[in-house]
Amino acid sequence: MAVTALSALRGALGFLSRVPVDHSEAGWEAFRRTPTAIPAAGYLLGGLVALVAVALPLTLGFPAPTLALALVGSTYLLTGITHVDGVADLGDAAVVHGDAAARRAVLKDTAVGTGGVLAVAVVVAGLALAGLALASLPVRAAVAVVVAAEVGAKAALATLVCVGEPAHEGLGSALSTGATPRDAMAVALVAAPVVLLAWPRPAVGIVVLLAAGAVAAGTLRWATTRLGGVSGDVFGATNELARVVGLHAGVIAWTLL
Repeated sequence: MAVTALSALRGALGFLSRVPVDHSEAGWEAFRRTPTAIPAAGYLLGGLVALVAVALPLTLGFPAPTLALALVGSTYLLTGITHVDGVADLGDAAVVHGDAAARRAVLKDTAVGTGGVLAVAVVVAGLALAGLALASLPVRAAVAVVVAAEVGAKAALATLVCVGEPAHEGLGSALSTGATPRDAMAVALVAAPVVLLAWPRPAVGIVVLLAAGAVAAGTLRWATTRLGGVSGDVFGATNELARVVGLHAGVIAWTLL
């Protein structure tokens, strides 16, 4: 069991990031059969981003715009831009006038339209502005928010894997096959301990996870009604949106609670 869990985690890191861990067929199989590996990978990825983009800049007294740039750069250098492609595709699909089939056709189009450009710009700007906001927090609080946001984003993605119905054959169906709504409970259990990082104010972590959950619910409803189900693009866009929303929610919660 421990070997299987480790293989799934290595596979998750290999397929959800640029970490040179495991891109093998065995790693992929272990990963796709284990939804809980997705939020587990979020702890490691969030920790790395928090160290490079938050802890070091804040400790060294870097200005807030530098921290914002470090957050954007380290996030995409570590996780890649595959998920951002999902944002662009869903942005294009969102502005299509037509039925679900027409929107799914846009998802397969390699050209990026105005909707896609705008969607990516909003997400990247949201991430940069979150970096500016994080600069106002104590180092420990900022680290806690970044890690919680990454775990929340990965938990949102994993939840859609467990409860979504694939719109077509592809990455979405490959990940969703075999996953059940019951697995979503296990995903929540893996993600829940991240709230302790904000101790003695665990409510901050709870707010971040709830914000990510709200994004998952919103994208699931939109994808079901507008696309006929989930897909790899939906998973990627959910990850990116949940991260940005979680970061801002965490900063607001730390400031007000």
